[in-house]
Amino acid sequence: MPRLFATLIACTLLATGAFAQDVKRSITKIAGDVYRFQNNFHYSIFVVTPEGVVVTDPINRGAAEWLKAEIGKITDQPIKYLIYSHSHGDHASGGAVFADTAEVIAHRNAPDTIDGVAPNTRFDDKHSVKIGGKTVELTYLGKGHGEDLIAMVVRPENVAFAVDAVSVNRVPFRDFPGSDIAGTINQIKTIESLDFEILSPGHGGMGVKADATAHREYVEKLMAAVTEGLKAGKTTDQLVAELTLDEYANWGSYKNWREPNIRGMARWLMENGKI
Repeated sequence: MPRLFATLIACTLLATGAFAQDVKRSITKIAGDVYRFQNNFHYSIFVVTPEGVVVTDPINRGAAEWLKAEIGKITDQPIKYLIYSHSHGDHASGGAVFADTAEVIAHRNAPDTIDGVAPNTRFDDKHSVKIGGKTVELTYLGKGHGEDLIAMVVRPENVAFAVDAVSVNRVPFRDFPGSDIAGTINQIKTIESLDFEILSPGHGGMGVKADATAHREYVEKLMAAVTEGLKAGKTTDQLVAELTLDEYANWGSYKNWREPNIRGMARWLMENGKI
């Protein structure tokens, strides 16, 4: 029994180590002093200045610890600001790793604590962080995907960081879980109204402002097509079979999420009295 127990522990440790090695993490420079951090399928950005570092979504504790160590290889400046795009756990966990030196910023609608971290600064519509010749402009996007989602634009690089409401050449996530789809469309419109050149989303590849417009147009076309079908008396199953959305067949996750997109849109339309 002792040998069996020891073997089980050894196997567990090996499996845990293998799992940890499967985590894909990287840092790439976007432009100037703005960097993009990848942790598997999630992304955040950070900005290095002579007066300190601005980090955004920590993603999770392991990711934040890794990122903090890597930032230490780039600069000896402390992390002065932690800015949350929103409070959803898959983006906002692990903030305590940075909170020992950072002023923590979130929207007014964010909960009192985010994974145990209480924001020091909250804002309503707009807020700016100025440090080391850089300005990070924060804009509340309204209710849609959550109630506390903001977008950030870093100047002078003109890089926008926008999470979950928009992606580049990729259909929306599954069946729009927890989203007010009409609100999400308005969130994207607010992103489009901002002055920026480079778009760095929270998932998937990077792009430009026109990609935000393309994403909104996809959601609007999907809404119109599903609305028309439901009003014509078609079932959701019929819409899944007929609504192929071929012009988006080359977008990421099309094969896996086309059907959930249609079902999620139909559900939202019916639940919100649009049909």
